[in-house]
Amino acid sequence: MNSKMNPVKVGDIRPSQLLFTFGVGSLLDLPHMSVIVMGTDDWNTGYCTPITEERLLAAVKARLGQQVASLNLPPCLPEDTDDPFGPQVGVPVVPFPRWFRCPRCDFLGRLDSGVFDRESKPYRPDLTRYVHMNCNKANRPSVLSVRFLLACKNGHLDDFPWVWYVHHGADCPKGSPILRMREFGISGEASDIIIQCDACDARRRLGDAVGPDAEAHLPECTGRHPHLRVGGDAGCDEAVRVTLLGASNSWFPITLSVLSIPRSEDKAAQLVEDNWAKLQKVRSVESLHDAREMGLFPSLAEFTDDEIWQAVEKKRSEDTGSSQSAEDLKTPEWTILSAASTSIATADFKLQAIAPPKGYERFITKTVLVERIREVGALLSFTRVESPGDFLDGAEVPVERQAPLSRSAPAWVPASEVRGEGLFLQFSLRQLEDWRDRKAVQARQREFFEAHQEWRRLRKIEPVGAGFPRIWYVLLHSFAHALMRQLSLECGYTAASVRERIYARMPEQGQDTMAGVLIYTAAPDSEGTLGGLVSLGKPDTLGRHIDQALEQVRLCASDPLCAEHKPIVAMTIHGAACHACLFAPETSCERGNKYLDRATLVRTYAATDLAFFE
Repeated sequence: MNSKMNPVKVGDIRPSQLLFTFGVGSLLDLPHMSVIVMGTDDWNTGYCTPITEERLLAAVKARLGQQVASLNLPPCLPEDTDDPFGPQVGVPVVPFPRWFRCPRCDFLGRLDSGVFDRESKPYRPDLTRYVHMNCNKANRPSVLSVRFLLACKNGHLDDFPWVWYVHHGADCPKGSPILRMREFGISGEASDIIIQCDACDARRRLGDAVGPDAEAHLPECTGRHPHLRVGGDAGCDEAVRVTLLGASNSWFPITLSVLSIPRSEDKAAQLVEDNWAKLQKVRSVESLHDAREMGLFPSLAEFTDDEIWQAVEKKRSEDTGSSQSAEDLKTPEWTILSAASTSIATADFKLQAIAPPKGYERFITKTVLVERIREVGALLSFTRVESPGDFLDGAEVPVERQAPLSRSAPAWVPASEVRGEGLFLQFSLRQLEDWRDRKAVQARQREFFEAHQEWRRLRKIEPVGAGFPRIWYVLLHSFAHALMRQLSLECGYTAASVRERIYARMPEQGQDTMAGVLIYTAAPDSEGTLGGLVSLGKPDTLGRHIDQALEQVRLCASDPLCAEHKPIVAMTIHGAACHACLFAPETSCERGNKYLDRATLVRTYAATDLAFFE
């Protein structure tokens, strides 16, 4: 541990948070104001470090275009730099919303109105604040960001039109409006807020903008993307709605993630793969020699220049147009995990195959301890108001709903990497096929398919029958949720930090059959996690935990309502599942708590003929 402590300052966030919490276009609260994270056009890429992950980069190119050249970590100074007088490096933000309110005199004005003055502290940009210069009740009080905004389903965001609203769609007859926001009561509800204009005595309650007929009292969408500094003229056809500053539906990321798996048993080839972000720029063996003389590529020290160059040339000559789709990220992972070869190991990937959990040898054929694992994620775009989960999959979100990260086609996208550990369980194909052929199971699959179609039909996603994962997925997904809840109680990690990756493909789906579950956890630290999850993979221990997990889902605190839940009746895509039994945190589930049914695992109050584990 370093002898000098480095406390985290206000405004510091982890790279993974820039993908899942505070990414491009999101709103972030600083001590004295709210700011919006700007698009990648404004990022200083000179301080960005590229991440090598060819499979993920190929998938990103398939979504965003072949012009995407790299996956980059957010800009930051090297870890050994601790100079308070050095350059201020980070992700750019600007104040948003642009309207502020004085808490002393209730004055409501734009940031560029000339009545607010900025006060900043050198080397602490997070403490920047704006003050009301001519307040009649206090001497230069700090002003606050207004907490009401306008957003639409097409990803647009704009300031609330305060002048337009208080004057009922017109301009102030006096020419120069002077607005104040008066709050009555202690609830903070919109109906207790009155906007008034001191210049013309116009007054209006904010409740009109959030009531059942709010659309009639709001303007058309301006089509604005404040993070890109564009919009405001063309507008869009989607209706706007009032949203609160910090509301959970103001920003939803659309991301892709993969597990870093070895692509070759040849150590030199694998090390070239790991360093490909820099090695791909090397054009000759001479330039490679010069780069190594300058101290680059220390991990390749045991190989000669010629050996490395041969590996580089071999990688360049590989056929990139393989039959496997760039979006098929799970098949290569399944191939490596199910083989469980100990000869394929890297600093970020290590497997150990052991006996299946005790008492479940008939259902689970193999347990693999994933002692080291690396996950790389990339941010592609984002939505507002509606989450990608409302469309079942981020790939199915209509293009018009996705807000871009940059003004033009992106040349790179933000990415992050985490390291950790996991447990991989491979299920018996014979047992799954016997279970699938039961009449009751076939009937339940039809129920899920009908719910799947209706869900897509209501959201106008065509074709309505596409993307259905089938009943194997429901079973494996439900099992993963039940086991995650149980393991999180024992391994020391929170439920939100234990995640799943489901490998489910039935024989009739026309590709390689898959039937397995990976439960893993990861952390942004370079050393990853501490082995608490892997330690639970021993046959006796894991068998005991599966016993307890299945026992917990036999009954639910919400029974009989939970057990009797039908997907098509309630217009949801889950059967017997709820927050009391199977639902997992948003960060843990890859399908937004859809395609779950504990009746496929064990006998429940309402179903006794669907259980896989009899």
